[in-house]
Amino acid sequence: MDRDEVHALLRRVHTGSESAEGALRALLDGPLSGTGRGGVDDLGFARLDTHRALRTGDPEVVYGAGKTPEQTVTLLGRLRDRAADRSAVATRLPDTTLTAVSEAFPDARIDTVARCAAVGGQPPARGRVLVVTAGTSDEPVAREAEFVAREFGCSVGVVRDVGVAGIHRLLAVRDELDQADCLIVVAGMDGALPSVVAGLVSVPVVAVPTSVGYGSSFGGVAALLTMLNSCGPGVLVCNIDNGFGAAVAAARMTRRMVPSQAVPENGQRT
Repeated sequence: MDRDEVHALLRRVHTGSESAEGALRALLDGPLSGTGRGGVDDLGFARLDTHRALRTGDPEVVYGAGKTPEQTVTLLGRLRDRAADRSAVATRLPDTTLTAVSEAFPDARIDTVARCAAVGGQPPARGRVLVVTAGTSDEPVAREAEFVAREFGCSVGVVRDVGVAGIHRLLAVRDELDQADCLIVVAGMDGALPSVVAGLVSVPVVAVPTSVGYGSSFGGVAALLTMLNSCGPGVLVCNIDNGFGAAVAAARMTRRMVPSQAVPENGQRT
């Protein structure tokens, strides 16, 4: 149960279409239920946060790196069992875990490039996020951002390979950039793309430095510092290769800007 569901439940009680006893049963079946009482489901190897959606509006997310395939499958299964109509997401999944998830959940949504998986219901789109990449080598991080933003309730588009080495490519899609509610700009090497984008549009820009580049890029540190020192106003910077964090930030912003208006995948509002 998340904030929207609790709010709708309380509105039904207020209007008389739901009894207080019925609301209590719904709460006992949701955030106050069973082993999840108090918001924690203790699985022995992990203490699952079952109230994340209620507190933040976001689903719980399983970070797959360092976990066994069995642990990740168990966590996703428990999350899906508790709220089958809501997305449960896992990121940074090793190959063996991707295989295990696909076998355990035939209906799972899986992106092998992003190394992400999701089970359960996918939320309706509220707001438009556009992921912009400097080059093809940034694709894994960009795909992680794309996957997570969609599972967190956004309509998502991607503009690929518009780095500053060929600035005409970026200028050709300027109108598309400005129509989004939030931009996630992913770049390695010199990391200059977010600054240029921020100077072209009136849209919030979430910048993601990647570890792509030659030796003096220091595994993405050079791009990170460039973005932190951006002269383009309105640039927010995430950690190196952190497409997940960028997606969550963008989703939260767009949900606030577009609280109830669904946006189709083509980005055209009606």
